[in-house]
Amino acid sequence: MNEELKELIKDKKGFICDMDGVIYHGNRLLPGVIEFVNWLYAMDKNFLFLTNSSERSPIELKEKLNRLGLEIDESHFYTSALATAKFIKDQCPGGSAYVIGEPGLVNALYDAEITMNDVNPDYVIIGETHNYNYDSILRAVKLINKGAKLIGTNPDLTGPSEEGIIPACRAFVAPIELVTGKEAYYVGKPNPLMMRTGIKRLGVHSDDAVIIGDRMDTDIIAGIESGLTTFLVLSGVSTRETVKDFPYRPNYILTGIDEIVAGLELK
Repeated sequence: MNEELKELIKDKKGFICDMDGVIYHGNRLLPGVIEFVNWLYAMDKNFLFLTNSSERSPIELKEKLNRLGLEIDESHFYTSALATAKFIKDQCPGGSAYVIGEPGLVNALYDAEITMNDVNPDYVIIGETHNYNYDSILRAVKLINKGAKLIGTNPDLTGPSEEGIIPACRAFVAPIELVTGKEAYYVGKPNPLMMRTGIKRLGVHSDDAVIIGDRMDTDIIAGIESGLTTFLVLSGVSTRETVKDFPYRPNYILTGIDEIVAGLELK
């Protein structure tokens, strides 16, 4: 890392970080993350983990990182589940939904006073899940054909894991879109709805902030469109080869958080 980039990172006041592929793979913390987070705290930087995953609540994310050796307050997390719940509450206060997703999504909707309904819901909402099955697809198709609106928590087609690349939210939504002929509305990154809330929670001007992500199609385009300095790390989905497929570029490409740590001489 050259001196100019080193000084740029030191001068930034706010840091938005993706999680999957940047902070961890599954239950494995990635190299340099502990040192980087310690530096954020020591330098009194504002930081936010902004994740498209809707599986876990902020308190569950806090507890997961704690098990991996990181102590971070739950106020530093914002998920696509929270963004989706906020969107539904703003659009249809007191509405109802049929949900294919994990507890992080369901609980966020409950907290926004959105009730569960598998008969005549206002929305069919789909997030990442380990319980995706044919019956749930049939139910979703039936409800959408009866008038329910289709929502995806995020547009990620794939995601990183300890076993390699796996299907993500958009892969679960796609069969339902094909059968019903209805396109889903995706709330997560790069949707400005989620980014505006994230930047507001970060508490700094976009010119003074960076976004660190592993995906060109969500993290980097979200950062570009929001006026953030963009860092693509190659520890997740995007590679140097796939970067060439996009008409836009990140400001910087790094191997991972460990390259930032090495450049700042934190080890």
